[in-house]
Amino acid sequence: MHNVLTQSNFIFPNQTNYYKGKVRDVYTINNDVLVMIASDRISAFDVVLPKGIPYKGQVLNEIAAHFLKATADILPNWTITSPDPQVTIGKRCEPFKVEMVVRGYLCGHAARTYASGLRTICGVAMPEGMKENDKFPTPIITPTTKASVGHDEDISRAEIIAQGIVSAQDYAELERLTLALYARGTEMAAAQGLLLVDTKYEFGKIGNTIYLMDEIHTPDSSRYFYADGYAQRQTNGEQQKQLSKEFVRQWLIANNFMGKEGQQAPDMNEEYVQSVSDRYIELYEQIVGKKFVKHPTQNLNQRIETNVLQALQAMEM
Repeated sequence: MHNVLTQSNFIFPNQTNYYKGKVRDVYTINNDVLVMIASDRISAFDVVLPKGIPYKGQVLNEIAAHFLKATADILPNWTITSPDPQVTIGKRCEPFKVEMVVRGYLCGHAARTYASGLRTICGVAMPEGMKENDKFPTPIITPTTKASVGHDEDISRAEIIAQGIVSAQDYAELERLTLALYARGTEMAAAQGLLLVDTKYEFGKIGNTIYLMDEIHTPDSSRYFYADGYAQRQTNGEQQKQLSKEFVRQWLIANNFMGKEGQQAPDMNEEYVQSVSDRYIELYEQIVGKKFVKHPTQNLNQRIETNVLQALQAMEM
């Protein structure tokens, strides 16, 4: 098996903070630059699973880099450079405390809400007569709070503004940018024979300028359907073929794990781990439309540390 990066414990020059997320390790340099390392950890149901997935970090980092570059004309983003296949170095922004979730189709959480009989989600009305995976007449934005601990919670535009989480002026701009990014993502997905079903964006500010942060349009933050056969599957009431990490969630459910108290994550044998790695590489090639190039992983921690140090030195950090 290939080496995987499941944890990092680097000490970089002028390092002022370190944060370990479910999937990413984030090092702050001089309080204004972030070194974001995409680990090979994989999470589902808000739980980090026991084994890393070879090349997963590279897949996510390179997909995000691809789409951040392709949307830089819509708004500036946080990235400065990507010195390693699993690393992005960028500007530290003051984040808005909401995630902007945009949905083009009645799927996932929205579909479950709809099936319960409700016809509004996050204060947004959903038309009558829809069935799961139908396309909305126009995309809807269903924001969530950004929880530092626990689950993100649905919240409406009115609540965000009333609670002073985001100003009315900034929120209107976030909505505009969200729809513009989703339109670009939809267009790029269509070129690969895919439908961008739903996704989420995170934004922040440096001074008065809004920046796009974190990853975008990756299989961990987005859901894609195959366009070919979509309409026929909807007509026949069949499940859609999708590209996301939903296949991992389904495997866990089949093995009686949904992250609930007292449940233990099932054993991931080498064969299963390799199958997940293969699937992530397939996701990359389908979404980006290019062959995935595996970078050597023999001395993974050393490779990453060397590349980051060289980049920071070049930036005179």
